[in-house]
Amino acid sequence: MADEKIERYLIDCMIRYRKLEGELWLLEEHDLEGVVVMHADPLVIVRVVVMDAPAEHRLELFTRLLELNANDVLHGAYALEDDKIVLIDTLEYDTMDYTEFRATLDAFSLALTQHYPILSKYRG
Repeated sequence: MADEKIERYLIDCMIRYRKLEGELWLLEEHDLEGVVVMHADPLVIVRVVVMDAPAEHRLELFTRLLELNANDVLHGAYALEDDKIVLIDTLEYDTMDYTEFRATLDAFSLALTQHYPILSKYRG
């Protein structure tokens, strides 16, 4: 069952989380707060809303995000969803193991921490 595998991995990672409806988990760790893990067969989607896309300096921000995707984001990528900047990664549920799951969460933690100073100057 997906619930068991994902929850076991979250527990093994020692990450506080809250189980939401269906197969959805909200992470509550300081550096992963707001990260959502969702099982949507056949994928496990890890995503977090980083910020609203600003009205000004959009091209500069989007260029910077693409550069971060190419050079600094180890797992996943920044993307635009509606008018929100998100960090997202997808894993294949059937082949996902603990190491891969942990690597995605570590990459999110690193990106959210290290990129905050870069991205915060674009906040409205």
